[in-house]
Amino acid sequence: MKTVIKISGMTCGGCAAGAKKAAESVPGVNSAEVSLERAEAELRYDGKAETLEDVKKALGRAGFTAG
Repeated sequence: MKTVIKISGMTCGGCAAGAKKAAESVPGVNSAEVSLERAEAELRYDGKAETLEDVKKALGRAGFTAG
């Protein structure tokens, strides 16, 4: 399944790389493409609501706000 989530708190390419790493560390996430310019991530994941919530939590632990 594919979805897009907004991410706030990214200010540079390093932030985008950190957000990508955080999202891809979650079991069930196949890939994450993070756009600093659009302040969002396009996720390919297993489609479970729990996985999406876990991604938001992982991004929060990395210092970002996802919603």
